[in-house]
Amino acid sequence: MSGSLFYDVGTVDQVAINLFYGWGYNFYRLENQLRSDDRVVREKACWLLGLSRSMIETAQSAYRRQYLPPPSRTKPLPDPEAVANARALEELSTNVGQLEATIRSLPVPENDRMTQRYRQEAETLVALGACDQRLVGLAEVLRQSLDGKDAAWILANRLDIQGGIDLMTARVRERQSLLK
Repeated sequence: MSGSLFYDVGTVDQVAINLFYGWGYNFYRLENQLRSDDRVVREKACWLLGLSRSMIETAQSAYRRQYLPPPSRTKPLPDPEAVANARALEELSTNVGQLEATIRSLPVPENDRMTQRYRQEAETLVALGACDQRLVGLAEVLRQSLDGKDAAWILANRLDIQGGIDLMTARVRERQSLLK
């Protein structure tokens, strides 16, 4: 039994290493750790944006209940300003959701020989990490600014909130340009 190939640690390790290289993966490489970290960080940014979107939708729902009651004989049409404000809240929510979806689908450099030949993968992944760090920071600032706020506050600060969303969108474009 002790002469079996299963007990020869050197042979087993060599087989495993050959498999890893054959699959194009070595989990001890810095690039693979950075690639994995990139996915985790982007998922956290999406989670924060999801919380922000949920807060906006909760405020929108409360706003609609308060200012857009069901039609009645005395008031068959809703107040146009209330409708415009409800649509503004809906637009903010949609913009945050679109940004979240875009971040979730962002690519990372492929782990292939062509990428390794023409691009310094580790440097690219570090630069992507810096972009992702800014995205997470901006997403958390957005979440903190919306935490506990009602529709009136969100509407009063709508331009500032949209500016933050636009800034995150610009960071996403900057990140995408690193992969070209």
